[in-house]
Amino acid sequence: MKENKGKQVKISKDLTKIRTPHTYAIIFAVVLFSWLLTFIVPAGKFSTHKVTYIDANGAEKSRTVLKDDSFRYSYNLNTKNLSEHLKTLSEDTAKLEELGVDQAALKEFVATDSSTWTQAQLDELGLNDDVLYDLYGMSMYDTSKKLHKTAKVWGTDDFGGFGFLNYVFEGLVTGDKGGSAVGIVALILVVGGSFAIIMRTGAIDAGIYAFINKSKGLERLALPVIFFLFSLGGATFGMAEEVIPFSMIMVPFVIALGYDSIVAVTVTYVASQVGNAASWMSPFSVAIAQGIAGIPVLSAATFRLIMWVVVTALAAGYTMFYAEKIRKNPKSSVVYESDGYFRERLEKTAGEQVKFTLGHKIILLEMLAVLIWIIYGVTKKAYYIPEIASQFFVMGFVTGITAIIFKLNDMTINEMASSFQRGAADLAGTAIVVGMAKGILLVLGGSNANVASTLNTVLHGIGQLLSGVPSVIGAWFMYIFQSLFNLVVTSNSGQAALTMPIMAPLSDLIGVSRQISVLAYQLGSGFVDAFTPVSASLIGVLGVARIDWAKWAKEQIKMQGFLFLIGTIIIVIAVMMGLQ
Repeated sequence: MKENKGKQVKISKDLTKIRTPHTYAIIFAVVLFSWLLTFIVPAGKFSTHKVTYIDANGAEKSRTVLKDDSFRYSYNLNTKNLSEHLKTLSEDTAKLEELGVDQAALKEFVATDSSTWTQAQLDELGLNDDVLYDLYGMSMYDTSKKLHKTAKVWGTDDFGGFGFLNYVFEGLVTGDKGGSAVGIVALILVVGGSFAIIMRTGAIDAGIYAFINKSKGLERLALPVIFFLFSLGGATFGMAEEVIPFSMIMVPFVIALGYDSIVAVTVTYVASQVGNAASWMSPFSVAIAQGIAGIPVLSAATFRLIMWVVVTALAAGYTMFYAEKIRKNPKSSVVYESDGYFRERLEKTAGEQVKFTLGHKIILLEMLAVLIWIIYGVTKKAYYIPEIASQFFVMGFVTGITAIIFKLNDMTINEMASSFQRGAADLAGTAIVVGMAKGILLVLGGSNANVASTLNTVLHGIGQLLSGVPSVIGAWFMYIFQSLFNLVVTSNSGQAALTMPIMAPLSDLIGVSRQISVLAYQLGSGFVDAFTPVSASLIGVLGVARIDWAKWAKEQIKMQGFLFLIGTIIIVIAVMMGLQ
């Protein structure tokens, strides 16, 4: 018996040594799976065109979307058929003028050996793949073999072509200063450095304790209020990247109240995505999706407004349930150890009995002024990543100078510079994750509907599967599909442009309104943003909170199940009431 008991204890100890994989390891596994998938699933593409729609402000906007029934697999050219087609086209002066193709150049090209023709040469003539497909359909392709778009093991665009083992660098350098990944990476580093200066002043720590000492037990009411405020931000202007700096303030505040960093991220970032999912007016999701679906923007706003209130209240209640469990037993939190960094800072501040001085108050007012400036800029002036980064740098610089003037924590110019350096360094690992996550999309061939990729084929396949199923089941599977698709493509507007041209007409086939296809899109694309490791915004927030994604996923998956259940109920209700 003793021997068996000893074995049991040893096994138990061994099990406790099993660690959750590092975020980097998880992303690499997803990248490897995506690469292997490209060997199995052939590449495909859609033709695209521009559609116009009226946005929430009544202004006419345009968006590039894919055409219905334009999907085709990637094939080699059937140069024999194409040669005959182009010989005829070269004599049709009127058609060539309509297409903007030089007749002499085309005749010269047609006279060459057709077996050597490439699509790149045809592009130079103005006859790109979409133009030729519109003219000649599938006869322009050699359909005997579907082509795959599979990255090599190693390589670059300049040397041998993109290799999946270069996904980190390639992911980091994608985009521009206005988007992922370059813009998000820069934002994370600048905000990290700026907030390190602010934290060095001691103003936030002093303000937290001043609030706790004066609130006299009412501080718990702050959590649901904060949740609703951030949900409102997500619902009205698609708040996402903007949450990163707010989280830097909320994490120490929430931990000081006796909770954990997961609660802090939930009442800020998750709340904003709950608001985005249930929005009645977000210009980056609902407005675009409704415009593409061909239904009036802001239609069914009453239904969605009620939905926002109910969903936000339920999600806030779920958060409070978890928060109270942690408050009663802090060590039960999966992030208890990593939260030690914030607890030690707060305990040190409490032990020193820091006074809430005039200098601290001025710094907090400066922060409030900049946050108001950011909200105004985002909602009224269309500020985005570059402007937000600049605004937070101003915040860090001004608060640092204020600390020098009021002699807070022995702040000096050199200490400001060192604090900025430390803050940026602390978030460098998070910035790398943003690039890695973007690499997943690159390995799948990118998210451009007009470029052949494995992702486009998957999108088309799901659309085909949903055709002809019962209305309630079809609407529910639309919701499931949009949720799963958001694991890879986290841009709300990008997901709308890719999926709504398929989902909107598909809703007609299964007997539900296009309004419900938009509802399935917004719920799926909103909720899952709070979970997927591909979300640059989420990774940025987790970085400032010092939470490893794997630990976050362990808790968030439970909330995702709760939110999915709510979303399912909403979809069923919408179908049963015939939402229009």
